[in-house]
Amino acid sequence: MTSPKRGGGATILVVDDDALITLNTVDVLTDLGHTALEAFSGREALDLVQQRPEIVAIITDYAMPGMTGLQLAEAARKLRPGLPVLLTTGYADLPEEAALHYPMLEKPYHEAELSGRLAELLAQPAV
Repeated sequence: MTSPKRGGGATILVVDDDALITLNTVDVLTDLGHTALEAFSGREALDLVQQRPEIVAIITDYAMPGMTGLQLAEAARKLRPGLPVLLTTGYADLPEEAALHYPMLEKPYHEAELSGRLAELLAQPAV
């Protein structure tokens, strides 16, 4: 049984090089009432951040080829200061800088965990 759509309405960019994880996260966000856009690389994500001003947050994998989620977060915030970014990871050890500056969500995560972290992220005042 799927959960009913709940409030929301935010446009969230989901970035992961694993298509299955991206699809699952997009489905969860859609169920929560959000609009989810997909990107499979940091470069693709940055292009979308520039082209789509309605994006209000990014959920990104930390470990991706070419550009890590931390590098993406830093580059995205140069384009859009204060843009909320949630890093996801299947690894326990991440650089201290990532943990200090960005909220984290460990994979695998469930809808309730993603929903809670996203609510916290979207509630933060813009910097």
